[in-house]
Amino acid sequence: MAFIHDDFLLESAAARRLYHQHAAAEPILDYHCHLSPKDVAENRRFNNLFEIWLEGDHYKWRAMRANGVDERLVTGGADPYDKFLAWARTVPATLRNPLYHWTHLELARYFGIDELLDESTADMVWQRANEQLAGEALRAHGILGKFGVVAVCTTDDPTDDLEYHRQIAASGLKTKVFPTFRPDKALLVSQPDLFNDWVGKLAAAASIDISSFQDFLDALKQRHDYFHSLGGRLSDHGLNVCYADPCTQDEASAIFEEARSCQPASPEEHRKFASFLMLYFGRLDAGKGWTKQLHLGARRNNNSRMFAQLGPDTGFDSIGDWPQIDALGDYLDLLDSENALPKMVIYNLNPADNYAIATMVGNFQDGRIGGKIQFGSGWWFLDQKEAMEWQMNALSNCGLLSRFVGMLTDSRSFMSYPRHEYFRRTLCNLLGSDVEKGLLPDSDELLAPLVQGICHGNARELLGLPLE
Repeated sequence: MAFIHDDFLLESAAARRLYHQHAAAEPILDYHCHLSPKDVAENRRFNNLFEIWLEGDHYKWRAMRANGVDERLVTGGADPYDKFLAWARTVPATLRNPLYHWTHLELARYFGIDELLDESTADMVWQRANEQLAGEALRAHGILGKFGVVAVCTTDDPTDDLEYHRQIAASGLKTKVFPTFRPDKALLVSQPDLFNDWVGKLAAAASIDISSFQDFLDALKQRHDYFHSLGGRLSDHGLNVCYADPCTQDEASAIFEEARSCQPASPEEHRKFASFLMLYFGRLDAGKGWTKQLHLGARRNNNSRMFAQLGPDTGFDSIGDWPQIDALGDYLDLLDSENALPKMVIYNLNPADNYAIATMVGNFQDGRIGGKIQFGSGWWFLDQKEAMEWQMNALSNCGLLSRFVGMLTDSRSFMSYPRHEYFRRTLCNLLGSDVEKGLLPDSDELLAPLVQGICHGNARELLGLPLE
């Protein structure tokens, strides 16, 4: 039997029935990812397996470094085949790491390759995959169709002109592709060189001369409006922790002016400025019926030597250990007290905070929108079987699993769509195990809507994307 077989991860008859009859065929709504809009607009053809699979995958890069692979074969200038071969040699060392599952699931689903990847099979895998990549079916558009992706929400800076999104919208591509508003750089007042460069780009994008803090706010709103006009219905923020320090507009304006004069904000000033802006962004989202995403708890760029050499997002980030709950609760409460709390998905990176966040979201459900405040799916280091189960168990015990908006890829790779299958199998196995133990009724009348909602329907209903 092949390692990736029909009942992979499905340990009971109930799990198998739930997956095959009710989960597998559900379409994918990938409401948070980092795919390149340019690649979609241009219907990118990938020249080889390295380009589609290893080119930007910092999960694999971390594993290769841990296995003693020289950086030249990871992110350096080595030949693409040599880099792939270095990965193939690493794969057997990843047993019990989710990469082992993902690797073989991806090879099976994209290329129909069932053999285990290692040094001895590497050349065969390289040749068979590259032959298929030369055809139309595995270009960017073909992949989206192959996996039944009804919508993709990319992650975009407010200064982006979204030209590729306009091209995609005009192309007739069946999969809808929408921008997501990610204004993290608007908070960089402690780094005035970066902040001022970005403000200049914002001014150009919005066609507003930013000579005051109010101009800055107006430009941000103008870009928010522009994203909405192209179908954007989500925002996103990557934060160490949430911000909720009291800050008046006059105080925020003074901090802004100091940064514009190249004076870095102190840590306290940064927190105050970020708090003011996060409330402002929350009001913008609530006013348009958007959903705000908060990605909390990543400790980024830990290796300063490698950051200087390679830059961000290259595999040197980890789970942070900051207190999360007081500021998060204060932030939600401040918006709620203004009747300006948008729909929200909160992703947690430190599993120690799972139950605290699962209970916090329950404080701000409004009795009108089902699942308005979401405890988001397992993220980054937690998007694997065990941690997915942790997240779903915390959500189930403290809230309503039935309202959960489910999985997303959070990936830069077109090879990541089997992550949805991996999640769905894990979900069905969790429920099936409960059925086998007598903890849930063995009733498809109850369980099928639960599974289908988590796989697709709940996200479609809650997020309000213009899919028609």
